Amino acid sequence: MLLPPPLRDWPPWLDMPPIQGPSSSPSPAPSPAPSPASSAIPPRRGEEHRPRSIALPPASTGGETSRPEVTAGVDGNATRHGGGGGGKKTNYVLVAAAGASVLLAASAAAFVACYRSSKVVSVRPWATGLSGQLQRAFVTGVPALRRAELEAACEDFSNVIGSLPEYTMYKGTLSSGVEIAVVSTTKTSPKDWSKKCEAHFRKKITSLSRVNHKNFVNLLGYCEEEQPFTRMMVFEYAPNGTLFEHLHVRKMAADICRRHDENAARDDGHLDWPTRLRVAVGVAYCLEHMHQLTPPEIVRTLDASTVYLTDDFAAKISDVVFCDVGGEEMGSVLSAPAMADRESVVYGYGMLLLEMMAGRFTASEGGLVQGWAAGFLRGERRLRDVMDPALRGGFHGETVDRLDAVIRSCADRDPRRRPSMADVARRLREITAMPPDAATPKVSPLWWAELEIISTEGA
Repeated sequence: MLLPPPLRDWPPWLDMPPIQGPSSSPSPAPSPAPSPASSAIPPRRGEEHRPRSIALPPASTGGETSRPEVTAGVDGNATRHGGGGGGKKTNYVLVAAAGASVLLAASAAAFVACYRSSKVVSVRPWATGLSGQLQRAFVTGVPALRRAELEAACEDFSNVIGSLPEYTMYKGTLSSGVEIAVVSTTKTSPKDWSKKCEAHFRKKITSLSRVNHKNFVNLLGYCEEEQPFTRMMVFEYAPNGTLFEHLHVRKMAADICRRHDENAARDDGHLDWPTRLRVAVGVAYCLEHMHQLTPPEIVRTLDASTVYLTDDFAAKISDVVFCDVGGEEMGSVLSAPAMADRESVVYGYGMLLLEMMAGRFTASEGGLVQGWAAGFLRGERRLRDVMDPALRGGFHGETVDRLDAVIRSCADRDPRRRPSMADVARRLREITAMPPDAATPKVSPLWWAELEIISTEGA
C-alpha cells in the first residue's frame, strides 16, 4: 500500500546531493563559514547532505526518462524508484511556472484594488464602438453627470434647439468637441415634480440603457440634483435634424421660395429615393432589436418627429420623454396616443413608411387618419398613385408595389394579422437588398469614438 512520504522529506530532491553542471559554468561563490554555535547543533535526519542551493541537473543525453516513484518503506522513510534527470528538471519548471502565476495574479489584484479606490471614475465607450453602450459607472449602467458640466457644455443653457410644454432641449459641446443633446424638464421645484414622474424618470434611464443599436439615439448620461432642482437626460446629437423637417418643413419653405421666384433652384433639400429607403430600413432594424429584448422595449411614440438623421442621413429613433405617466400630466405633450404593445408599434411603422413615400401627413394632430391615407388603406388607391412628387419618378415601380403590400399588412385593422417587426425587417431586406450595416451610420460622428465623461464621486 502506497503512503505519502513524511512532509519533512518532501520534495524528494531536497535531500539529494548537488549535481555539478558542465565544467564551463562558473562555480558558485563560497559560503561563509558557520559560527560555532550553529555548528554545534546536530543536523536533523535527512539533512546531512542537503545542499545550501539547488543546482539544475544536466539535460538527459539519451533515452526516455521516467518520473521518480515515491513509496513509503516500513519505517516511514520515503524511497524513490527509477527516474532520471529529466523528471527533476520538469519539477523545477513546474515550480517556477507556479511561482510566476501567483506573482502575476497578485499584481493584477493589486492593480484592480488601486483602480477601484480612486475617487475619479472615468467612463469610456465600449471598445466595440456599438452605439448606446458605455462602461458601467452606475447601477443603471448610465453615468450620473453634474449640472455644472452640462451648463458649461450648453453655454449656460442658452442654446435651445427644441421645446415642448414640459421639456426643453439644448445643444451642447463637450470640451473634446463632441456635440450632445440635453433634455430637461421645465419643472423648477420638487413640489411640481410628482412621485410618479420621479419613478418614471428612473425607470426611463434603466430602459433606455438596455437599447444597444446604432439606429437609436443613445442615452449618454443623466443629471439629478436638488439645488437647483434638475432632472436631465443627455443624448447623442443628430446634426441633420428630424425626418419631419425634411419631409414637411423644408418642402414648405421651398414652395414659398418658388412662389416668389420662378427661377429658384429646384433642389429643395428633399430626401432622395435611396435615402428614404435607407431611413426606412434602419428604423425597421432598430424596432426589431427593441422587440427582441427581454422584456421587449416599446417606443412610446413613433412618427417623423421622433426619427433623427445623422451626418450621412442614417436614421436614429429617439425616445426622450421621461415623465411618461399619462393623464393630465402628459396630455399636453404628445397629441398622438401612446403605443402600448408591439402590434401598435408595427401599425405606427406602417403609417410612417406611408408618410415617407408620399411626403404627406398621414394623420391629424389628434391622431385621425387623413382622408387620402384612409382611401389608400381601404384599397381605393395604390402607393404609386400617392408617391411624393418631389421624387420626380426617381424610384423603381416594382419596389414601390412591394412596399405597398408591406404598408397594408402593417396597418391591418386586426392587430392579430399584423406581422412582427422581425418579419417586416426581413421583407424590407429582401426588397431593398440592404443589410443592417448599410442602414447604420458609416462614421459615428458623435460620442462613441471620442466621448470621455469624468465624474467625481460625491460631487
